[in-house]
Amino acid sequence: MNKKLLIIPLLLLAFLVNAQNGKKLDLEDVISGGKNYAQFRPEYKKYSFLGTSDIITRNSGDTIYKVSKGIESILVTKAKINEALSSHNIEESTLWNISWLSNSVLWNKVKGGLYAYNIESNKIEFVIKLDSDIKVYDFNEESRLLAYVLNDDLYISNSKNEHQLILEAGADNRVIGQSVHRNEFGITNGLFWSNKGTKLAFYDMDESMVTDYPLVDITTRVASEKDIKYPMAGMKSHHVKVGVYDTAAKEISYLSTGEPKEKYLTNVSWSFDDANILLAELNRGQNHMELVKYDASTGDKIAMLFDEKSTKWVEPEHPAYSYSKDRFIWQSERDGYNHLYIYNTQGKLIKQLTKGDWVVTKFCGLDSNNKYAYFEGTKDGSLDRNLYKVSLSSEKITKLSSVSAYHSFSLSNSKNWAIDMYSNQNTPRVIGLLNTKNSKFTELFRAENSYEGYEIGEVKLTSIKAADGKTDLNGRIILPPNFDASKKYPVVVYVYGGPHAQLVTNTWLGGARAWQLLMAQKGYIAFTMDNRGTPYRGTEFEQAIHRRLGEIEAADQMEGIKYLKSLPYVDSERIGVHGWSFGGFMTINLMEKFPDVFKVGVSGGPVTDWKYYEVMYGERYMDSPEENPEGYAKSNLNTRVESIEGRLLVIHGAIDPTVVWQHSLYFIEECIKKRVQVDYFVYPTHEHNVLGPDRVHLMEKVTRYFDDFL
Repeated sequence: MNKKLLIIPLLLLAFLVNAQNGKKLDLEDVISGGKNYAQFRPEYKKYSFLGTSDIITRNSGDTIYKVSKGIESILVTKAKINEALSSHNIEESTLWNISWLSNSVLWNKVKGGLYAYNIESNKIEFVIKLDSDIKVYDFNEESRLLAYVLNDDLYISNSKNEHQLILEAGADNRVIGQSVHRNEFGITNGLFWSNKGTKLAFYDMDESMVTDYPLVDITTRVASEKDIKYPMAGMKSHHVKVGVYDTAAKEISYLSTGEPKEKYLTNVSWSFDDANILLAELNRGQNHMELVKYDASTGDKIAMLFDEKSTKWVEPEHPAYSYSKDRFIWQSERDGYNHLYIYNTQGKLIKQLTKGDWVVTKFCGLDSNNKYAYFEGTKDGSLDRNLYKVSLSSEKITKLSSVSAYHSFSLSNSKNWAIDMYSNQNTPRVIGLLNTKNSKFTELFRAENSYEGYEIGEVKLTSIKAADGKTDLNGRIILPPNFDASKKYPVVVYVYGGPHAQLVTNTWLGGARAWQLLMAQKGYIAFTMDNRGTPYRGTEFEQAIHRRLGEIEAADQMEGIKYLKSLPYVDSERIGVHGWSFGGFMTINLMEKFPDVFKVGVSGGPVTDWKYYEVMYGERYMDSPEENPEGYAKSNLNTRVESIEGRLLVIHGAIDPTVVWQHSLYFIEECIKKRVQVDYFVYPTHEHNVLGPDRVHLMEKVTRYFDDFL
């Protein structure tokens, strides 16, 4: 065996469930949108805290229960709320997404409006009626004001059901109160209430300078065109402003963010006293970030508090967290790993709160005395997630969760308790209550193995050395049921390999997709590995791909192939690869670079030329085409089609607004010119992902392709 690979089994999944005589999975079982898919997902129960209390509740969607010492009692039912709502012509559809105004008053946004209901008096406290089912909104619980976007215009309504038009979009190319910068930089919304709800910050985006990109709607009698704004790498990007509406003065001011206008205004946050806004401003080149403080009343720039620079990229994804009049917490990768830092409001660094060769993955807030900060992170391994607290005075870190697993937490307002939901390779799902004072865990719910009685192969997690010979990469291999080491098996590699996606984790089945279990059942070995460029391993690991997408990733994936070929039961003449989006790019990239290795490939929604991809993502990793012509040329799949030897199927959604259809069409055109035979399939009415029942059709096509040719 090649010693450079240092294959280290981490965990073995020892449940070959009735492999000899077990039931068979099919596509309707393992694909979202399939008729039976829901019954194979680990059962879930929704626990949360009642308002600001430490009381546990369970929400079934129809009933909310109080949970005490393992005994459930009914707090409120949907039927009871519907009865109270009957005079308001609003019907509650589900309680699933309720929030709490207090420990006795819940609120919910439903079709037709927003209501608040008192569970003790069984009365509706107020209703805000809406003519349309708004999608973009933000409700401030202290002021009880609802900000929302309707027909591209910005409104505010109060608990007296009074509605006010705040700002009209006017022009077709203006987007108000919605997510900007194509949801990069951690941006998920465009409305930001101040803490007390007296002021509303909002994004105001002008897209008039961005090129129109045509999408074709074939559902009309004569196919019609729908234009979207799509700023490609190196081309004009949109301009964004941040407005602030004062509910008392009834006036709007704009932050004086100045020139250049082509920059990214990210991570809007309010100061503790609502007097200021902190804004992370990133240059178009994405290598210089400034955290700037603005006067929220006038919009005037007060000071640049600090900046961060990189020779590769800076990617602010987390707003400042102000916890007192003169302190806030900032997250940064400046030392190579995402960590917590304490600053004062003048921009002076007080201390680095966490440090080490691991990352903070989620900041969970501070306790009521501001003594401890709580966070989730990878301190005990990149495959796991655990809860920790760190002392603001001594920087001492205490691990609070104990089971080796991938945990996610919801903490009570006091931070004395946390609802802990976890899974690991052998455990589908466990939900319990964690005492953050003594780390005592009380189990509330444990999901059964939904694959009991079905033929499921063994899942192993492995560690493989990267192409640099020193970096450990995490991999997952699934063996067929009834595995016989004396036989030779074909392999299907499932790949993503790009930023912001970790596929191998210490979760149920090692994070494997259910489709991979089906492929193993059909007699394939299913393999996945996270190469350099994927997240949660620090900047050296993540930024190795800078300016040369597809190069480092492919080299690392080939170390995975070397590992597979070292196994006596792998048929090295029958290796296939499948991926979507960045994984679609990687699929074609691997087949072009290593035509003698990959016999079959299925590429979905692939980027084939990065200069056709959007500005924010593309220029972060590749810089602009003018700045990096060599990198763009080397990563251009359209120039290497002649090297393809295996069977390749390319699939694309015809109205894809993320990786536009042009990518694969141009690729096919080059294949035609070079007399290269590939197979092609289009989903005419789907966007970047084929969702719903049609996804079963998609994965049947993918599966058949491997069955036919591998």
